[in-house]
Amino acid sequence: MSRILVTGAAGFIGSHLVERLLEVGHEVVGVDAFTGYSRERKERNLAQAEGAEDFRLVEGDLLDLDLDDLLRGVDSVAHLAAESGVRASWGDDFPRYLARNVEATQRLLEALSGQSVERFVFASSSSVYGSVDGPAKEIASLRPASPYGLSKLAAEELVKLYARQRGVPATILRYFTVYGPRQRPDMALSRFISAALRGEPLRVFGDGSQMREMTYVSDVVDATVAALQAPPGGVYNVGGGDRATVDELVDHVRRALDVRIEIAHGPCAEGDVYSTWAGLELVERDLGYRPQVGLKRGIEAQVEWAREETIAPGWISGSPSKRAAR
Repeated sequence: MSRILVTGAAGFIGSHLVERLLEVGHEVVGVDAFTGYSRERKERNLAQAEGAEDFRLVEGDLLDLDLDDLLRGVDSVAHLAAESGVRASWGDDFPRYLARNVEATQRLLEALSGQSVERFVFASSSSVYGSVDGPAKEIASLRPASPYGLSKLAAEELVKLYARQRGVPATILRYFTVYGPRQRPDMALSRFISAALRGEPLRVFGDGSQMREMTYVSDVVDATVAALQAPPGGVYNVGGGDRATVDELVDHVRRALDVRIEIAHGPCAEGDVYSTWAGLELVERDLGYRPQVGLKRGIEAQVEWAREETIAPGWISGSPSKRAAR
């Protein structure tokens, strides 16, 4: 059994990762500042983990916490805490992205330099690539289209720097559009499902032809756990092997809910790329990762969770893999 620190533990992906690590026998220290969206929703994300004997939650901001104390006795770190969202990263809000994505990561890396951790896994984003015409390989040119993407790229460079100069045993994972139960409320699929459940028109940025590589949350957790077990080093794409247009995502929601959906198209959002596409050869070879949950099954699982969450806000979702299989 290892003691693993998970930053962003109360978030969408972080809470699922915490549960998986506890299931396989690790001790988990979770840290979260409870920012980004409602505290109540994040507390529900963690409700299942909170009852576990081997879980401890530290509430606080990585910019303020005593990181040496936080890291004491920790064997590995999964750094998922971040300020997310492409559209909000422009203008006056960018300093928040700079602080939480770049400065907080640098502060954590500096603290890790004096520790003997076995692995540091950094959760990056497909946003570092910008728009692509074919499967993005990890060696491709990186041309982010938003300040958010730029902040994740800057954090990646810091991780690589501390790996080279300070020996931090780091691995970088670039997640591609993650979806499933507990998805952030500002993300497209979550907004589509929520609007459809309320009988409201779906607001779609652009003409709906934009392509996205969609990755179910349990697959992202699989890849992250694999990186926490494998020899450190490397940069890997984590995609779901399924691509769909925004219009096709709406169709999946329509079929899953069996409702009529009205779509209200608007202008393209600044910073939203036209196409994302993950090349998975490297992650398959080095981490043995292969996505397991297809798009239809995954969206049905998210719809089921959202429907029950809407009916009973106190309801706690179960394992994403079990829900998808069901």
